[in-house]
Amino acid sequence: MKSIWKGAIGFGLVNIPVKLYSAVQNSNLDFDMLDERDHARIKYKRVNENTGKEVPYEKIVKGYQLNENYIVLDEHDFEEASPEKTKIIELEQFVDISEINPIYYETSYYTQPENQGKKAYSLLLNALVKSKKAGVARFVFRNTENLCVIHPLDEMLVVTKIRFEEEIRSPKEIKLKIEKGITSKELEIGMALIAQYSGDFDISSFKDEYRVELLSIIKAKAKGKRPIIKKMKSQQASSNDLYSQLMESLTKKKGA
Repeated sequence: MKSIWKGAIGFGLVNIPVKLYSAVQNSNLDFDMLDERDHARIKYKRVNENTGKEVPYEKIVKGYQLNENYIVLDEHDFEEASPEKTKIIELEQFVDISEINPIYYETSYYTQPENQGKKAYSLLLNALVKSKKAGVARFVFRNTENLCVIHPLDEMLVVTKIRFEEEIRSPKEIKLKIEKGITSKELEIGMALIAQYSGDFDISSFKDEYRVELLSIIKAKAKGKRPIIKKMKSQQASSNDLYSQLMESLTKKKGA
């Protein structure tokens, strides 16, 4: 696996040299757009919307629309606004990771210490495990400042990018009125239903079934066949009453 970033984790006055490796990968199937007539790949051109003519790459500039006019920025403008190109993941605070709402999480990276930083790396890893804390830090990646948490996973430090507060839309934009008339019996059965479905989280038990079925169709079509896919049958309650639906759900789970 090829590293995508080299730098150091700043832990107080201690710098821990590390490499970052992507911890995630896209499991979606990769499709190309083709011409139906001869299956030739479709390519895209950069076209001037006024003239309809193709624009050479070197003639393309970046602009931001402000008050119906475009303000064009050049490379110097981007360099001026770019955060200092530091190679330090600077730890600023330690928190309980449960305090971070999952809505803030983006993507994760595995870390690997350089030889000269292995002892300090081990120290930080063990300190996080023992304290049950995660470090909040920021670093520059691809000319962009990023916020992240550093947390232990399987005897390794993981850097997980998180969003800044201004990147999260306010839920107040959605006008939602919560139903207040929930009875104590309905809540009790709802809690019982949750208890029946509760268990230890095991990510391996959750598979991308759509991808599996789609891949089986592709392989079958390659052989000139078409597989029979089992369609999921939607379950419907026999009553429109919430309490009855909850009781029926509870009974069906017990039967299963």
